Amino acid sequence: SGKFLAHRMRMQNQKKHSVAAFKSLNFFTMAAGDAYNDTAMLGEADAGFFFRPPDHLPKEFPQFPVTTSYEELEERFAEAGSLDR
Repeated sequence: SGKFLAHRMRMQNQKKHSVAAFKSLNFFTMAAGDAYNDTAMLGEADAGFFFRPPDHLPKEFPQFPVTTSYEELEERFAEAGSLDR
């Protein structure tokens, strides 16, 4: 029928684990997200930012700077990428 009948999550927090894998290879990591399911990834990244999140999310996770435009997000990435490491 072409419809999904069931879904089985293979790994919890797969985004966080992906970022951790890149960090284990000595990559500097940056991430952007807009929802609860992104917060673990943002916390794992060397630099994590919200991009157009719902109003309540930054109040619950104030440690992640909020960006509201692609230009602003690009600026944050550029600033984070130029930090002394």
